[in-house]
Parts: sequence; structure tokens; C-alpha cells
Amino acid sequence: MKYRSRTEILASILKVASHGATKTKIMYDAYLSYTQLTEYLRFLTENKMIKRSEGTEVYRLTEKGQKYYQKCKEIDDMIGSKQTHTSTFEI
Repeated sequence: MKYRSRTEILASILKVASHGATKTKIMYDAYLSYTQLTEYLRFLTENKMIKRSEGTEVYRLTEKGQKYYQKCKEIDDMIGSKQTHTSTFEI
């Protein structure tokens, strides 16, 4: 796997969590170690972009997280990603 920027990793996590996901699903689908996952989830939670559903272990995007993810997709479209079929931002 190629080097990914922090923004690309955040977008990957938000993509997975956009339909609700557990830590395990996010970790595997975003290709992260448990340590990395913990750091990024803490960052996203503190910045109110993701939240854990009460009484469950499922993480979902907040409105702020949805806006951030949408902006990432728009930027990806703007620069014309050469990997459109494997783009981080496709749902």
C-alpha cells in the first residue's frame, strides 16, 4: 500500500463509518493497526466528526463529519484523481 496522508486516512475512516461500523470493521476496511485506529477515532470524536451510538459499539458520522467527508470527495473530484475506480472517496 502506498503512503497515505492524514486526510486520506480520515476520509477512509469516515467512509466506512458513514453507514455505521464497529471498530473492527473500520480497522480492517481502512487498513489501520489498532493503535492507529484508536488515535484517529479519538481525534475524530474530540472534533465531533464521529460518535459512538449509545448502547452499542457502532460508530457513525455526525453532521460535521458528513460535511468534512463531502468536502474531501469534492476536492478529489476537482483534482481528477487518476484512480477513480479505487478512490478513497467513492461510496
